Amino acid sequence: MADLAPGVVTLFGGSGFIGSQAVRALARRGWRIRVAVRNPVLAIEIQPLGDPGQIQFMRCDVTNPADVAAAVRGADAVVNLVGVLHDGGGRRGFDAVHVDAAKTIAEAARATGVQRLVQMSAIGADPESASAYGRSKARAEDAIRAVYPDAVILRPSLVFGAGDGFLNRFAALAVQSPVLPLIGGGETRFQPVYVGDVAEAIARGVIRADAAGRTFELGGPTIYTFREILELVRRETGRDRLLLPLPFFVARPLGALLQLVGILGVTPPLTRDQVFMLEHDNVVSDGAATLADLGVQHPNGMEVIAPSYLWRYRVGGQFAESPAH
Repeated sequence: MADLAPGVVTLFGGSGFIGSQAVRALARRGWRIRVAVRNPVLAIEIQPLGDPGQIQFMRCDVTNPADVAAAVRGADAVVNLVGVLHDGGGRRGFDAVHVDAAKTIAEAARATGVQRLVQMSAIGADPESASAYGRSKARAEDAIRAVYPDAVILRPSLVFGAGDGFLNRFAALAVQSPVLPLIGGGETRFQPVYVGDVAEAIARGVIRADAAGRTFELGGPTIYTFREILELVRRETGRDRLLLPLPFFVARPLGALLQLVGILGVTPPLTRDQVFMLEHDNVVSDGAATLADLGVQHPNGMEVIAPSYLWRYRVGGQFAESPAH
């Protein structure tokens, strides 16, 4: 099987945090990119990432098979980046967005002769996971593989970058609160991976013949405990907040309570399911194929990238004195 020459690629979820970077990586390689999103008007800001006419938008509801079929028609490759971090129920629930949508996308792609399919999953995808998120990601992988045995599956650890929802969340909390919650005592380990490196993995997964049928776990160069990540946030924001230990047996009911705000259409700051995920390390498995196997030999470290956007949370912002390292 030869590497795939530039053609048309459809990105589901292409306007999001990871998707916008994937658009940039594929545009650099000469691909024509169809971004399939619920509201194309809100995605227009990514159009300058390519040459005039290289990026087009299509309104698509991934829970609607007719929309999905139209989005993949004529494409040479498809990338599915659609995902949610909390179960909104119904059409915004884990089963609908992760599992059913993945199956619909794979079947539509197969029916129209798409040559390459890349599925974004997550480290922690496991049919036996205590987390509904982890179980749904595993079922999504199975649904993809049943239709596309040669699909490329990417499982990142915690993804960081200027628009991330993790470091930014705790940095904003450090501005508002005198304490930061050290869930589970802060011993859970992560292997944070830079969004630009994930985007490179996506582009290479689309193109490289040797990626077909393989699962890659994506992690950065350093493993951190949750405590070490919060200490980095404190240092880079200049907010010397108390790290308050929050045992898992306390965090679970707290997450269950906080997730009730989802009923109001507000993203919960923490859910019970997310606490379940925090009870297990989120690092690359021994023996797994990694970024290096996709040719990304020197991934960017969080210590290098995070200061470039966490400065906005310091007193004085860009004019504040940089912390000593």
